[in-house]
This record gives sequence, structure tokens and C-alpha cells, in this order.
Amino acid sequence: MILDLALLVVGFVVLVWSADRFVFGAAAIANNFGISPMIIGLTVVAMGSSAPEIMVAVSASLAGQVDTAVGNALGSNITNIALVLGITALLKPMLVSSSTLYREIPVLLGVTLLAGWILHDLHLAPWEGWLLLFLFVLSILYMVLMAIRQSKNSQEKDAMIEEASSEVPNDVPSKKALFWLIIGMVALPLSADLLVGSATNIAQFFGISDLVIGLTIIAIGTSLPELAACIAGVLKKEDDLVLGNIIGSNLFNILTVLAIPAIIAPGAIDANAYQRDFWVMLGLTVALFAMAMSFGRKRQITRWEGALLLASFFGYQILLFTW
Repeated sequence: MILDLALLVVGFVVLVWSADRFVFGAAAIANNFGISPMIIGLTVVAMGSSAPEIMVAVSASLAGQVDTAVGNALGSNITNIALVLGITALLKPMLVSSSTLYREIPVLLGVTLLAGWILHDLHLAPWEGWLLLFLFVLSILYMVLMAIRQSKNSQEKDAMIEEASSEVPNDVPSKKALFWLIIGMVALPLSADLLVGSATNIAQFFGISDLVIGLTIIAIGTSLPELAACIAGVLKKEDDLVLGNIIGSNLFNILTVLAIPAIIAPGAIDANAYQRDFWVMLGLTVALFAMAMSFGRKRQITRWEGALLLASFFGYQILLFTW
């Protein structure tokens, strides 16, 4: 048991570190090939925050632990909104000024409803996974095309796009970038296997289901990069980038992380994934939509809204172990 706990911590640390190195290398190589920092920021850097969840989903699905992968997808979205955004807004009220966010938030709401439709029959089919991946590609193309069009036609720069572009590493030698890319590619799957294996052993020891372990320990652990990035971002007054990270991560979690078990290990899922956890995720997504859009008042997420989100996170944790 103690060994499994130690391996769990090591798995989390290496997973987060290797995801960072992978994104650093990939973004630097793309930059060296002359790809626009704006495009790199909206694709490689944005997707990087979901790299831990993607690798955990692959590892769990290959091991036949579909509920762990599904729990990780749903639990990460719940954690991103309730815990990460809650803590961040408590630190500092967040202004919402990016027009890109106004387009992305309704898309996230629509994709969340699609996830509910896929989960409602308590069965994942391969075609559903391929549909999600197809929509993922479309969403990336849409965001990039809209950003390019806005940068050409608008005299006013979009705050989130500017902030995302600034995250791209500059002046990194190609050899160094390739080195870190390869290190990340090797360490990511190894650390994900270590994490899933140790978390499964801990769950079995305490009699916890695969779904709940995915919703709790793994989801919180794989959301730590978002928490660190959001705290750093809000302290640098990059409010739009913080919210963009959360929205982008949640989009990618549904369109890629949920797609992986459907393609690799299709079959029945735990009924609670739809009957309990999907509705919590949907409720929080609707709350995020209402808070960010503001509807007639100053567009910001306030401290009391952050406190409400954080309270809902702890309430959900209690629900998981009393349901």
C-alpha cells in the first residue's frame, strides 16, 4: 500500500513534468518551422494541458479499465471548473474580455450536451469515439480560422489570442527542442502506466470503483497543471488566458479523452457516469456559461462565484462517497 502511494506520487510528478516538456519541444519545433505563434498557442500549447488526461485514458483503456478513463474525462472537467476556477477566482476576480471566449463557451456547452447523449445508453461505441475526434479536428480548425480572420480584419487585438501567443517558446535550438519532445513522448506513456496501475491498486485496497478513482485521485492529479497555470496566469493579470485554458481543456477532455475508451475498449460503462457525474459536469458548465457571459452586468467572475464553485467541488466529493 505504501509502495503504491509512493508510485502514485511519482507517476503524477513525472506525468505533469513530461507533458510540459512535450509541449515545450513541440511548440519550439513548430515555431522554428515558421508556424505562427498564434496558431501554436491555440493548438499545441492549448492541447498540452490535456496531455496527462489523454495518456491516462490510453493507458487505462489498454488495460481494459474503461470506467477509469471515463471518470478521468468527466472528473477533470468537474475539477477544472469547480476547483481550479473556484480557487483562481477567489484569489482575484476575473475579467472576461476576449471575443474568442464568447464563441468557445457556447461550443463547450454544446459538446457537453453531446457527451450526455453518448453516455445516456451506458455504452461506448467506436463510431461515437471517431465522431468525437472528427469534431475535435473541426473545433481546432474553427478556432484557428476565426483567430486568423480576426487578426486580419480587426484593429483591436483579442486579449486571449495575444496571451496564448506569448506562451510560445522563442529562440530554442531545434536539437534542444527535439530532445525535449522525445523525452516527453517516452516519459508520458510510462508515467501514465505507473499512475493508473498504482491508483488501481489503491482503489482495490479501499474497495473503491474504477469510476470513482478516475473521478477523484486521477482527475484531481491530472488537473494540477491547469491549477498551476491558472494561478500563475491570474497573478500576471492574464484573465482571458486563464479562462481560455479551462474552456479549452474541457473541450479537449470531451472530444479526445472520452473518445479514447470508445475507440480502444468499447463496451458498457458504470451507470453512475451518466446518472450522477454527467449531470454535475453539465450543471457546472451551465454555471460557467452564466458567470462568464454575465448577461447585463460587468463581465467578470467574482470572488463569491469562486467560493460557490469551490463549495460545489467539496459537496461533489462528499456525494461520490455517499451515493
